[in-house]
Amino acid sequence: MKKITVKRTRINGEVQKELSQILGNLKDPRIHKMTTVTAVEVTKDLHYGKIYISVLANEDEQKQTIQGLNQASAYIRRELAQSLNLRNTPELTFVLDQSIEYGVNMLKKIQEVNADLT
Repeated sequence: MKKITVKRTRINGEVQKELSQILGNLKDPRIHKMTTVTAVEVTKDLHYGKIYISVLANEDEQKQTIQGLNQASAYIRRELAQSLNLRNTPELTFVLDQSIEYGVNMLKKIQEVNADLT
């Protein structure tokens, strides 16, 4: 079991906050406007970071957004290094997070069942 320390939790939060600002300023047409950073997991040696991204769009636009972000990861990493003072700036890997979409679908199904019961 992974033990996440308070320090790593703070680093994850700071990286998430800075990445949200950096992604808002990107001008790549492949990156959808409704893109949010849902979570960040940085390894304890700060060499690698997995960034969970939620995109409110169709599947093609989601794939294009993840592809665009992975191709722009060097630029994003450089911007992150300038804004945060960390010993190492992690290499970023962007992963599509579909938990919000899953939650919305489950909520709709629960509401349909409740409507059928009444």
